[in-house]
Amino acid sequence: MEAYTGFAQVYDLFMDNIPYEEWGVYLLGLLQENGVSDGLVLELGCGTGSMTEILAEAGYDMIGIDLSEEMLETAMEKREQSGHNILYLCQDMREFELYGTVRAIVSVCDSINYVLEEEELLGILTSAARNYLDYEGLFIFDLNTEYKYRELLGEQTIAENREEGSFIWENYYDEEEMINEYNLTLFIREESDYYRKYEENHYQRAYKLETIRELVDRSGLKLLHMYDAFTHEPAREDSERVYVICQREKE
Repeated sequence: MEAYTGFAQVYDLFMDNIPYEEWGVYLLGLLQENGVSDGLVLELGCGTGSMTEILAEAGYDMIGIDLSEEMLETAMEKREQSGHNILYLCQDMREFELYGTVRAIVSVCDSINYVLEEEELLGILTSAARNYLDYEGLFIFDLNTEYKYRELLGEQTIAENREEGSFIWENYYDEEEMINEYNLTLFIREESDYYRKYEENHYQRAYKLETIRELVDRSGLKLLHMYDAFTHEPAREDSERVYVICQREKE
């Protein structure tokens, strides 16, 4: 889980191809369609706060949790610029703690894929179901799929070079363990116009759709929908990303 140290400095630069505004519209729609149009919302794995800011702008009272201090530093710079009243906490999402309950928990941009063990994911879902979600509150998260890691990312090398920095991103997918290893090499421009080299290893876990259904059921949450990302169509075996919408039922 220890990642996004050197990369945090240039994360937004190299992730500018992600259509956060479009993803935000989709996520806001899911929240509102399923009964959460306002109130306190927690984002797990909030990173540099791009989605947190979008939800805050839409009127939600936001809490963001991330394990990377460096990513949260960037998030807090965005908060200072926007003036939104967002609470950021440096915590491990596998052991997150709040002082009370929230209307919804969201986790996007494949943050949940960083949870490498089924029991750890079950623990997150169970903690939400028993401790931190209001009754009828939502837990919405997305996942890169087994299909995406196996067919699209595995054994691929991605590289990009810009004036501010460059990166080489090598992928290795272990089909038996269902773990995708990212070897990330960064060259980040310093004030002196020299480039500093950083190396990071990231690991993400693929989950079968039936495993997600089983874990949600065991946690005590109710599975409302599992969508092919950015649609309202059911998730398929060849979906590249899926959205999972769960709810804490009334007792």
